[in-house]
Amino acid sequence: MDLLKRPRRLRGGQLIRSMVRETRVDKASLIYPMFVMDGTNKVEEIASMPGQFRYTVDRMGEELERLITAGVSSVMLFGIPAVKDAMGSQAYAENGIVQRALRYAKEHYPQLYYITDVCMCEYTSHGHCGVLCGHDVENDATLDLLSKTALSHVQAGADMVAPSDMMDGRILAIRNRLDENGFKEVPIMSYAVKYASAFYGPFRDAAGSAPSFGDRKSYQMDPHNSREGVKEALLDVEEGADIIMVKPAMNYLDMITKVKDVTNVPIAAYSTSAEYAMVKAAAQMKWVDEERIMCEMAVSAYRAGAQIYLTYYAKELAKCIEEGKIG
Repeated sequence: MDLLKRPRRLRGGQLIRSMVRETRVDKASLIYPMFVMDGTNKVEEIASMPGQFRYTVDRMGEELERLITAGVSSVMLFGIPAVKDAMGSQAYAENGIVQRALRYAKEHYPQLYYITDVCMCEYTSHGHCGVLCGHDVENDATLDLLSKTALSHVQAGADMVAPSDMMDGRILAIRNRLDENGFKEVPIMSYAVKYASAFYGPFRDAAGSAPSFGDRKSYQMDPHNSREGVKEALLDVEEGADIIMVKPAMNYLDMITKVKDVTNVPIAAYSTSAEYAMVKAAAQMKWVDEERIMCEMAVSAYRAGAQIYLTYYAKELAKCIEEGKIG
């Protein structure tokens, strides 16, 4: 046949495929979510997330060293306190679990970049993301506690804070509090487009953060809505968010693209606990090629427009990048 245009010309070998690749994946863009807990000399595997663990502060260095070896430079810390109360007071306590973890990590592993999740759900006795008024989460009263939490994290050494609560106005409240206390240079990564998703189940098992009643649909987003996600992203950029996150990643790739198209800030995507757990479970049954699935999921998020990828597979992805299997 006399064909002038043959797309297969650019697929003939690994070198040419790599040369013309439209989507690039870089180790510097990976963030590893890590769970730290109260206590001493403990490492607990998370049953619903095989290969993921909770660490006490004195043992967290074991995982930080593995991340450094893998070439992963950024960590997001989630705290699991021994004691919870209605106001989530351990979230903003000077000697709270995340605050202690930050001080230890910054002293012993200063080469890593530390981001902290800012929310109340892991710290409240009721498991909701804010202060309750009856059975409702009181938005405005929660803003003070969230901004106090963010400030305490930064004072303990956090390089970036990432509020995940989905309260209205929390980015502005946090930005103002940080600025007033001399932390104008600390960036905020907002979980701006966070859906009320079933993809968080294993995380809630890991962090003990399932709500004791009801659900989070009054503050997390309806999965049916996309324009609302764009609105949330634009509002948070106006309030001072430096990075916008979409969560979950895999089922909301359209939102990554839409938010990227209307904002001028970097876009992050969070590959959730259930995304990880489903792949792990299928791989254990030998139904899928775990490595290829893991890489394909990551590429899809970057292809959609993400520049930052939060994933429990960060170490494994870094290895694949190193070996040229993804990049």
